[in-house]
Amino acid sequence: MFDSLTDRLGGIFKKLRGQGHLTEANMQAGLREIRVALLEADVNFRVVRDLLARIKVKALGDEVMNSLTPGQQLLKVVRDEMIGMLGGEHQELKFASRPPTVILMAGLQGSGKTTTAAKLARRLKARGKSPLLVPADLSRPAAIEQLRRLGEQAGVPVFPSTVDATPLGVAEAGVRMAREKGHDPVIVDTAGRLHVDEELMAELRSLRDATRPVEILYVADAMTGQDAVTSASSFHESLGLTGVILSKLDGDARGGGALSLRAVTGVPIRFVGTGEQVDALEPFHPDRMVSRILGMGDVLSLIEKVQAVADEKDARVLARKMRQATFTLEDFRGQLRQVQKLGPLDQLLKMMPGAGNLSIPEQSGQELKRTEAIINSMTPGERQDHTIINGGRRKRIARGSGTSVQAVNRLLKQFASLHRMMKKTGGRFDPGALRQMKF
Repeated sequence: MFDSLTDRLGGIFKKLRGQGHLTEANMQAGLREIRVALLEADVNFRVVRDLLARIKVKALGDEVMNSLTPGQQLLKVVRDEMIGMLGGEHQELKFASRPPTVILMAGLQGSGKTTTAAKLARRLKARGKSPLLVPADLSRPAAIEQLRRLGEQAGVPVFPSTVDATPLGVAEAGVRMAREKGHDPVIVDTAGRLHVDEELMAELRSLRDATRPVEILYVADAMTGQDAVTSASSFHESLGLTGVILSKLDGDARGGGALSLRAVTGVPIRFVGTGEQVDALEPFHPDRMVSRILGMGDVLSLIEKVQAVADEKDARVLARKMRQATFTLEDFRGQLRQVQKLGPLDQLLKMMPGAGNLSIPEQSGQELKRTEAIINSMTPGERQDHTIINGGRRKRIARGSGTSVQAVNRLLKQFASLHRMMKKTGGRFDPGALRQMKF
């Protein structure tokens, strides 16, 4: 996401920092390039105009022009103004003082609304809530079954809706069931259309008036660019949205619609969808997102990802094994699985400061799986003590994993190097020693 914009802005700031002295003329030239980069990324032209006007006032002021590091100061100005454009701070969902809290999901057909409803339910369940999914989209015969399957994947109950009911009746019955069984919140999945029409809006207004939702969340397909901004504005005028969830952000290399949405509608972006799985939903933090766009990394989000998949007890055991150099291939396999849970390696790399311009080969994810397959083909004894793996065992492991003896040899050689490093350093992390390990 935002790949093209990140590349363009990175080049602009690198060129500005490379000039020994910044004058008003080359600062103006840099601002023009930023303007073109934003427009090419499909950011709304009015948003670009207003943003650049604010940046220009500060960029040509004494604080930047007289700074010892004007290029860095300009980067800070751009960052601060873009954060303001995106809303400043992350806004958490609100919950009713008297449960159940009703969350009404709205959006056009094909925006990923049903999938996003399940993602949100899973996220809230992981945070101690007891959500109930209510399928009130009766215009698509498969919508009820889709939400039921997604609910199973998310481990969240789904109200037993039927196509012969009415959306209003289903929504009201779902809220009653939640109240009786103690579910909170109630997430109501509503119908969509291929375009905004009055029939759709009338149905949504009736659901809103009957269920009195605390949150009305619009699911916008980030890949539709400015069309997402236009449709969100229409929904906001008709319903009074309280938040936006950007779906399919991982598939939008330009991202201009996402950057424009908050500034045009005034509605905060609450979450972003970053993949197809039910756990691929992240809270939207304007400051973190802007840091990613500007190639400055996003360490906080990376830490949260790690904490979400890591077990504190297991981590302490692993740390002890590394200190004592008793780290085995079994432990190594567990760490590979943890890494794969974090998501695509190229996305993780963008969260690391200074590493955003590095590229991860497309086959890296396949290499991780291949490495795990090799370890899976070993016996428990071989995973506990890699030194017993002789030539005959290596042939058997290669056949069982569908790889080659050379691949098995390479893994064992790299693991042996890692093991020696642990003995030498007492388990302390040494990036230099790990640099040679290529998976």
